[in-house]
Amino acid sequence: MTLTSQSDAAPVPTGVPGLDDILAGGYAANRAHLIEGRPGSGKTTLGMQFLLAGAKQGERCLYITLSESKRELLSVASRHGWDLNGIEIFELVPPELSLDPQQQQSLVYSSDLELGETVRMALAEIERVKPSRVVFDSLSEIRLLSQGSLRYRRQVLALKSYFLLNDATVLMLDDLTSEQDDLNLHSISHAVIRLEQVVPAYGSERRRVSVTKMRGTAFRGGYHDLVIERGGLRIFPRLVASDHHTPFDLEAIPSHIDELDTLLGGGLSRGTSTLIVGPSGVGKSTLALGFLWAALERGEPGLMTSFDETTGILMQRAKGVGFDLEPHVEAGRLRIEQIDPANVSPGEFSGRVRDAVEQGGAKVVVIDSLTGYLNAMPEQPFIVLQMHELLTYLNQQGVVTILILAQHGMVGHMVSPVDLTYLSDAVVLLRFFEAEGRIRRALSVVKRRTGAHEDTIREFRIDGQGLRVGPPLEQFRGVLTGVPKFEGRRASLLEERETVNDEGR
Repeated sequence: MTLTSQSDAAPVPTGVPGLDDILAGGYAANRAHLIEGRPGSGKTTLGMQFLLAGAKQGERCLYITLSESKRELLSVASRHGWDLNGIEIFELVPPELSLDPQQQQSLVYSSDLELGETVRMALAEIERVKPSRVVFDSLSEIRLLSQGSLRYRRQVLALKSYFLLNDATVLMLDDLTSEQDDLNLHSISHAVIRLEQVVPAYGSERRRVSVTKMRGTAFRGGYHDLVIERGGLRIFPRLVASDHHTPFDLEAIPSHIDELDTLLGGGLSRGTSTLIVGPSGVGKSTLALGFLWAALERGEPGLMTSFDETTGILMQRAKGVGFDLEPHVEAGRLRIEQIDPANVSPGEFSGRVRDAVEQGGAKVVVIDSLTGYLNAMPEQPFIVLQMHELLTYLNQQGVVTILILAQHGMVGHMVSPVDLTYLSDAVVLLRFFEAEGRIRRALSVVKRRTGAHEDTIREFRIDGQGLRVGPPLEQFRGVLTGVPKFEGRRASLLEERETVNDEGR
């Protein structure tokens, strides 16, 4: 089916993962769309993906290039693994840019042409091919030949009218080489999509896309992160939690540690988020692994995102406390995402979490840690808004979310880099304390929205056989000040467990 048989301005798939979601279905059929961005922002790749999607559907596709040679376009396509068969490429470039004189295509010397002749040559090619999808790359050459904003606008308007008469869906690329003409074409374009590239003080560049205009369409505004990888652009639409909701039963999920479940009032509830907070080395990640392990043993898929540890170290550490994650990874129940804060944007991170939940069916998600997530944010003041949307989305999917937050300091007054306690449904506090010349760990639940919880303070220990939670420490004071002191009896503390050999285990 060709575009002419569709209703006018009906959505046309863009060929770019994530962009159809932002545009409420795709580009508008038989309309001209302005794609603008600085060199290197991904305009050519986006245009190629649009034509490839059309070629797969048997549509006639035409790429008109005034800035790159056909050879260069074919080279880019090969690096992405694309086959451009079925896509006509019409080249309007100076002869010195053509590296292969044997190429079988029309070659026009635009440096020797007047503007009107250049436009007529492009229109003649459109008349010959009769395409339903066209990419015009780029308008900057037309701007230079026009030598004036009025003539430039009139020529582009003529192009737009011709495209509309021939029932073509068009992407007009503009590299923004002239700032004064930056907004010149917005009023005559059906849609305006801008690609941007932001270079942070450290780490790789961050790319993003925004839709500033699309007539008659409830598009998703704001900035959306994108990456360019082998295969083309991939866009991660900004997460809006209200658009996603899945019915689920609000039930408590046990950890299989009786004392810990008692402390939590039965366990962690589905559709809630739990914040585990404490100083470095107190056992936050291991406690989160205990909940994840219990879910995996019940056959529930899980996701572990690690900002602070490599996958190998995480697997080794988990095995050292009795949690052998390798069989669950091999079975596909556990997905471990090692996140590099310098190279992964917040939008890409949210996209990975969504994929694990929607495609992998993850029921437990562990984010280790929020400190690493904070470092991944290009603008720190917006971390609370980003995390609020992500947590709300996970809660509405019935996922048990466990967040880990490291506090600055080991003893005494401790400060969190960001306060997310009000966003969390439960808060578990871990602290060090001293008894008989040894450093021990204490665990307490200071908040739980979905039910009653125990207000006692219990000892928490980690050994080669897993996690242990002791009875309430009745003569223990000062834990919330960061300088806890135990004044109870030695018998109330946890004893060392006997070492179990491999045969006994």
